[in-house]
Amino acid sequence: MTDRLQWFKSSYSDNEGGNCLEVALPAPRVTIHIRDSKNPTGPELAVPASAWVAFIAAVRPGA
Repeated sequence: MTDRLQWFKSSYSDNEGGNCLEVALPAPRVTIHIRDSKNPTGPELAVPASAWVAFIAAVRPGA
């Protein structure tokens, strides 16, 4: 399934080799896939969309 996902890297990422993650939001958005952008063939974390929304709300500036 991984090869069918469209991965997105954070707009805060750069090419300096720092820590970064990529997220894939397949349709329907029931499960969110997360991986290390420096290791795209490595392991992935899959979380329910509701957990991802809660995480983003918790870490968003001003939350």
